Amino acid sequence: MASPAEITIQQLNRLIGTPAAPMIIDARIEADFDEDPRVIPSAIRHPHDSTETLLNQINDRSVVVYCQKGHKISQGMAALLRSYGVKAEFLQGGQMGWASNNSPLVEWTKIPLNANGHSLWVTRHRPKIDRIACPWLIRRFVDAKAQFLFVAPDEVMNVATKFNATPFDIEDVFWSHRDEFCTFDVMVKEFGLNIEALKELANVIRSADTNRHDLAPQAAGLLAFSVGMSRMFREDIVQLDKSMLLYDALFRWARDGMNESHDWPTSKG
Repeated sequence: MASPAEITIQQLNRLIGTPAAPMIIDARIEADFDEDPRVIPSAIRHPHDSTETLLNQINDRSVVVYCQKGHKISQGMAALLRSYGVKAEFLQGGQMGWASNNSPLVEWTKIPLNANGHSLWVTRHRPKIDRIACPWLIRRFVDAKAQFLFVAPDEVMNVATKFNATPFDIEDVFWSHRDEFCTFDVMVKEFGLNIEALKELANVIRSADTNRHDLAPQAAGLLAFSVGMSRMFREDIVQLDKSMLLYDALFRWARDGMNESHDWPTSKG
């Protein structure tokens, strides 16, 4: 009989990348992690023997814990969290079950975590498309606590050095355009996010960001929304926060709604 505290791979897969996604905790021991240093998208690493230290980070979110196979470590950690009133589940099959299902996994070594346990990124101010889409991707699939700095173009590298931040979407850095691909494409590939909806979304973003609207008819609409959002908000961080919903909607369209159309119904008999 399935445990009432168990979540299936399929159920968790449907939540990842959406605002309803739980906080995901990789509780594998170091030896198991070293065998496969990839994590489920947006997961944090946390040892099972210091579970209580997580409580001030959860902030009323639901939690999914996983270990190597979904047995004693994840079930015990989830049970301990529930004893503190947290809505916590463990992943059926653990990391091995997730991987064998060909579900997406993020290369842990690619995530530029700092001493505070989250990533800090810097790019040019007044973002439009790529510089909003990339932070959305990072927060939804890589690091939910990621921070973003928007500064003058000629100060990006200086700020990166002084604040130990990772530069993106500028020339001559790792996280940037490559050939015909934009920075969003690069992040999807480098993080190992083999998700069909993200590939579809990447096509739209690339089309809008590189002014090649022939690649995707939705690009003109994305450009219009992006320019409008940049005019509505003076503060770049506020613009990013408000734009998260736009990319959430585009992701759901790419995942579930691409075949839906709309016209004007008539009642002529």
